[in-house]
Amino acid sequence: MLIKVCGLRAAYGAVEVLHGIDIEADRGEVLSIIGANGAGKTTLLKTIAGVVRATSGEIIYEEKKITNERSDRIVRTGIALVPEGRRVFPDLTVRDNLRLGAYTLRNRRLKKDLLDLVLETFPKLRERLWQHAGTLSGGEQQMLAVGRAIMANPRLLLLDEPSMGLSPLMTQEIFSLVRKINSEKAISMILVEQNAHMALEFSHRTYVLENGAIVMSGESSKVKSDPAVLAAYFGG
Repeated sequence: MLIKVCGLRAAYGAVEVLHGIDIEADRGEVLSIIGANGAGKTTLLKTIAGVVRATSGEIIYEEKKITNERSDRIVRTGIALVPEGRRVFPDLTVRDNLRLGAYTLRNRRLKKDLLDLVLETFPKLRERLWQHAGTLSGGEQQMLAVGRAIMANPRLLLLDEPSMGLSPLMTQEIFSLVRKINSEKAISMILVEQNAHMALEFSHRTYVLENGAIVMSGESSKVKSDPAVLAAYFGG
């Protein structure tokens, strides 16, 4: 077990968004969270990453409680968040954006090895190292956002809506590269994605989130064939 979330609740002011979430992910696993807009998917990732405070419940990562730890300390434990909307630094070069991802690391050799890994995985970024991030295409910015997170040397990558705003072709490319990172580098992932088809295709297991609560879970292939999921997400 890599991470276990137990009875997690979170709120914005007086409005509770997560109502006792229980999920878990194994080492090397790609876990997907699907659900409609406003279901609480992004809040779940942000709470794991320490951006949103939990009001109750526990987050256990590598057998240690990290609930409501500071976000920079959570990064140091090996968890990196790729936020919704990419959020690269547009006025900095691709290289500088990547270097910022490694701000918690002190080992220069490790930083170089991680940069080599990112540029090997995303060769388009190598071609644009000295280009300002704001001039990249949407797909290239998403590659940069994932690459920046990898520069933190994570064992768990939290991906929030990686297909947002991308063409179907670019979405397929991004997901193929994500799968490569998982299979070749054994980086575990929790994937939040409104494109249910892609999420179910590229993950091992899936949780379905509705109105801040888990209503279904299981192997992605089985969840995909469930009549309720077919009706809600595929018009079946």
